[in-house]
Amino acid sequence: MRYPFTMVCIAFAGGGTGGHIYPGLAVAEKLKCRLGEGCRIFWIGSATGMDRSIVEGAGLEFFGVPAGRLRRYFSLKTVSDAFRVAAGFFAARRILKKQKVNILFSKGGFVSVPPCAAAASLGIPVFTHESDFSPGLATRLNLRFVRRSGGRVFTAYSDTVDFFPVDLRGSVTVSGNPVRPVFRTADSAKGWAFLGLATGERVLMVLGGSQGAREINALVRAVLGELCRNYTVVHQFGPDQEWDLPRTERYIPLPYINEEMPHVLAAAELVLGRSGAGTVWESAALGKPMILIPLSGSGTRGDQVENARFFEKEGAAVVLCGSEAIGENLSLVVDALAGDSPRREAMAQAARRIGDLDGASIIGDALSRFIDDFIQD
Repeated sequence: MRYPFTMVCIAFAGGGTGGHIYPGLAVAEKLKCRLGEGCRIFWIGSATGMDRSIVEGAGLEFFGVPAGRLRRYFSLKTVSDAFRVAAGFFAARRILKKQKVNILFSKGGFVSVPPCAAAASLGIPVFTHESDFSPGLATRLNLRFVRRSGGRVFTAYSDTVDFFPVDLRGSVTVSGNPVRPVFRTADSAKGWAFLGLATGERVLMVLGGSQGAREINALVRAVLGELCRNYTVVHQFGPDQEWDLPRTERYIPLPYINEEMPHVLAAAELVLGRSGAGTVWESAALGKPMILIPLSGSGTRGDQVENARFFEKEGAAVVLCGSEAIGENLSLVVDALAGDSPRREAMAQAARRIGDLDGASIIGDALSRFIDDFIQD
């Protein structure tokens, strides 16, 4: 079913974390540049949580729908979440129909499944992107809606294609992970100025994610003196984390870095953090050597470990996983990299090779071509 329209209308769906939102915003920015005033873009996300504030802060319209978590196991919350998923489907269907949407692009997360199902039920083509090395549950569910609607799948890694059904592999494009354009044009001088540091100061950037990472915070606390021997340590410890270490000449703790993050990251010589898709691909876009401590264990599906191992295999990162992630090992790795400029440069070049895959442009071009064909039909 195709709706008459006076301008192209594209719905984006996904959320729950910044890692599902910021890459989508990068694609939206590219589409705005390509399609201009003839394109209207809005976002469908969770009615609760951070989704609305991030999306509206980027200047996009936002529609909230009920969202229920998708679990691989049964719990008492499964029943109530099933009702929320159903409510999200009908709410998304009303929005898509009323707004006369032409295509839907999903960036994943549990909140993306009801809009994708609703779009497919209306005959609206569904496109989706998977940021991690192996597809998550939401992406696996959304594949059926992509297939039914004649859409397309985008992946960050070429090896991810092997996880998909054989009959769908011809509809997969390896795009890399979309990174906001500002990361590709970031200015290290602005980063040093924001931090109050002299131009050229050696910086170790510690990223705990938008919510903070207790394990990384504990490691920093344990070996801060050693880390500061070679670097000024800039530590994003998380807005929800209590932190009592004061700023010093060689240590700058910040709960969260917002608009200045690309420039601060550009000023870093080394990046220490988790291995969520946002961290590794934004660092790669800026050609930064990485020390990665992936979230692992029974509470995770292992996606961060897979991401980290890929960057390690490509020569862009050193990985400390599980029992390896102790203060002594971290201190040794930082000292070794600090004193080995050729190794750091080799890691930086490897990171750049990965980061040069411009996901936002590749996906934006593909969606633009689809829209052009749609209009000509």
